[in-house]
Amino acid sequence: MCIPGRPCGDVPVRRMLGWSLLSATLSLPRHNDLPWQLLKKFNNQLRLPEANLTVLNDTHTNIPKLRQGHVGAQFWSVYVPCETQNKDAVKRTLEQMDVVQRMCDLYPETFSCVTDPDGIERAFQSGKVASLMGVEGGHSIDSSLGVLRTLYRLGARYMTLTHSCNTPWADNWLVDTNDEKPVHHGLSPFGKVRNTPSLSLAPVIFSHSSAYGICPHRRNVPDDVLRLVNSTGSLVMVNFYNNYVTCSNKANLSNVADHLDYVKKVAGAKTVGFGGDYDGVTGLPTGLEDVSKYPALVAELLARNWTEEEVKGALAENLLRVFRQVERVTQANTAPYESPIALEELEGSCRTNYGYSTDAGTAQRPSAALALALVLAPLLSVLS
Repeated sequence: MCIPGRPCGDVPVRRMLGWSLLSATLSLPRHNDLPWQLLKKFNNQLRLPEANLTVLNDTHTNIPKLRQGHVGAQFWSVYVPCETQNKDAVKRTLEQMDVVQRMCDLYPETFSCVTDPDGIERAFQSGKVASLMGVEGGHSIDSSLGVLRTLYRLGARYMTLTHSCNTPWADNWLVDTNDEKPVHHGLSPFGKVRNTPSLSLAPVIFSHSSAYGICPHRRNVPDDVLRLVNSTGSLVMVNFYNNYVTCSNKANLSNVADHLDYVKKVAGAKTVGFGGDYDGVTGLPTGLEDVSKYPALVAELLARNWTEEEVKGALAENLLRVFRQVERVTQANTAPYESPIALEELEGSCRTNYGYSTDAGTAQRPSAALALALVLAPLLSVLS
């Protein structure tokens, strides 16, 4: 398929190069919302005939498409909407984690659930899609570091600080628009997202955000933060959603490559990756309509004179580097941060106050940053 506005006589050759490189290289796209689609369409009933992932065809992701796209590993988003906050967010998040585990159980020839870089590489060598989990939105932990640590033990390996709603400890991206007013002006004392990379003891990731310098959408990463990403060894995984690529409802593969080029230019080749956002958005670029299209993007980068090493970095190696560094920090900092959020900062009427004293000064008010505490869970993402 030719991309409008670009010469395409050698596209088949480029795609062959993309397929060849992907066949020999681990591809680790960051963000995929297939579990959310399984909830919406089938209420997580994976054994329904119409939910069979070998024939499911009205989603961006299924097993044949993953094979065609040479996807060797995938972070599955265990997303639940903001409306679950102060209600059943933790329960719903656990159910979505269960769905990912059952995907691995139901299709063991295709998926292997793993939790660390070595597991990713073992799955790739055995021809399976290494499957990891990421929590999309801090509302999923109900302001509890104990819940965060438990999700880590159950296999979650990153959490975005917010989605599209404030939490009691962090403002979401909408406060940078006229849609919501700031509450915490970034992160509260419990939350201490602009300052997260400098606060965290380990590198962080922007899990699926593009470059603000190309598309000035508030979900994208501005240049000053890109420079901070470079200095902290962190990572920006470029989003494919049309609105974040061109700030309009139309985009093409070349536009996505422009964002990858931009992040590479400002922050460096070791800070860029593929964010995707398949099955979580309503509009995708021409040429990147589903997960089978990754070879075309790889071919485009090669045509733009990216080296094979740079492409391999964007596919997986940059994220594996961050992953390993975060795990080293985690292992070196084993003492859990125990101070709870102040009771008066929590919302919702269905709460008990066990453990909180009514005596002034008895309950310690948190003073350390959640960004520091989150290194206990190996991947911290700055934005959703």
